[in-house]
Amino acid sequence: MPVPDPNPVRITVIGAGYLGLTHAACMADLGHDVLALDVDQAKIDRMARGEAPFFEPGLEPMLQKSIDSGRLRFTTSYAEAGRFGELHFVCVGTPSAADGAADLSYVHAAVDSLAPHLESRCLIVGKSTVPVGTARALSSRIGQLAPAGSEAELAWNPEFLREGYAIQDSLLPDRLVFGVGSAWAEDLLRSVYAQPLAQGVPCLVMDLETAELVKVAANAFLATKISFVNAMAEVCEAVGADVLPLAAALGHDGRIGSRFLAPGLGFGGGCLPKDIRAFRSTSLRLGLPSLATILGEVDAINMGRRARVVELARSALGGSVAARRVAALGIAFKPDSDDVRDSASLDVCGRLAREGAVVSVHDPVATANAAVVEPSLTYSANLMETVAGADLVLHLTEWQEYRAVDPAALALAVAEPKIIDARCILDPGPWRAAGWSFQAVGRP
Repeated sequence: MPVPDPNPVRITVIGAGYLGLTHAACMADLGHDVLALDVDQAKIDRMARGEAPFFEPGLEPMLQKSIDSGRLRFTTSYAEAGRFGELHFVCVGTPSAADGAADLSYVHAAVDSLAPHLESRCLIVGKSTVPVGTARALSSRIGQLAPAGSEAELAWNPEFLREGYAIQDSLLPDRLVFGVGSAWAEDLLRSVYAQPLAQGVPCLVMDLETAELVKVAANAFLATKISFVNAMAEVCEAVGADVLPLAAALGHDGRIGSRFLAPGLGFGGGCLPKDIRAFRSTSLRLGLPSLATILGEVDAINMGRRARVVELARSALGGSVAARRVAALGIAFKPDSDDVRDSASLDVCGRLAREGAVVSVHDPVATANAAVVEPSLTYSANLMETVAGADLVLHLTEWQEYRAVDPAALALAVAEPKIIDARCILDPGPWRAAGWSFQAVGRP
C-alpha cells in the first residue's frame, strides 16, 4: 500500500527525555513540524546541536536529519509552545514516589505551565504512563486554566517503546491506542499517524480511562510472564531440571507464546519495575487486594533473582566474596541501551562490592552512567582489562559481543576460569571445553 504524503501538523513535545526526544525526532521524520520543549537549557542546547543525551541506536542520525530539514526545533518557552502547536504531546516522566505510587508532579507541572498559553483550539495528548483517572483530572484542570476553555481538548496515546528499538516502535508500532472524547480528536491523531496507519498498524480507539489502563496492564502482564519463568528457574535449580527446554516447550503453546519467556536475572529499567509498583498502589487505592498481591509477588520474584545471583557468586568463591576479584560483563539494564535505571546488573555489582568484592565492570556504552550511581566499582572500556586477574566472571547483560567472545582467550586472562551466566544465554559447550567452570541460573 503506498504511503500518502503527510499533511503536516504543528506538534509540540513537552519533555525531551528518552520518550520525548525520540518521539519528537520520529514525528519530524514523518513530515510534521515539531517544537520540542524542556526546562533544562543545557540539554536543549545539546540536542539542538544534534546530540542525544542518551544512547539509542539510530537516533542521532535521525535527530540531525530532522534538525537540518527545519522540521525539528527546540525551546524552553511554554509561551512559544502554546502559540505554535495544534497538538501538544506530554512526554514527561512519572517516577516512583517513596511508597511506590507514580509521582505525577512533572505531569501536573507541564500541564499547569502549558495550559495558560492555549488560546485556540488544540489537542493535548498524554503519552506518559499514569494511574487511571489522571487524564480525566487533567482535562478538568486544562478547562480551568486554558483561555481556549473546552476547545483545548485532552486525549491519551500511550507509548510502547522498547529501549534499543525505540525508532522502530515509534514509526511502525505493534498498535496505536487513542483515548479520545471526540471525533475531531480522533481525526487529528489519525492525521499525525497517517503513515504508520497506511502501513497497516492497528488502531484501537477507546475512552480515556481504558487507554490509561492499556499501558500499565501490558507492562504488568509482561512482568508477570518474566517473573513466572524465573520462578520456574528456581524450581529447576531445586530439582536438577533445565529451565531452557522447559521455557521452549511452554513457548510452543499458542496460548502462552515464547516472547518474554526468557529466564535469567530479571527485568529492570525505567518502566517495568516502576509501573508494576505504581499499578499495585492504584490497585490498593481502588480496593482490589487480589491484583495488588499478584503484582507484589511479581516484584518480589524479580528482585529475588538479583539476590540469587549474589548467592551463587558467594558459593562459587567458597562462601564469601570479600577481597575477591569479580569481573562483570554488562551493566546496562538491557543490551543496546546505556540506561542503568533499576538495572539488575548494576544492583548485583553494588551488592557484591558492599560485601567486600573488588568488582570491575565492562559495558559497551553504559559505564559512564553506572559510575554516577555506583562509583565504588572499577570501569573499563577494554574487556580483557576488565577480566584480568578475576576470580569469577559474571555475565549480567546480554550484549551480542559477549556471546561472540572467545572463552579460551578469556581463560588466559583470569585468575580462575569460573563464570556464572546470569542471563542464561551463553552456550556452555565452548566455555567448558576451554576449561571453565560454567554455571547458568536454572540449569544443571
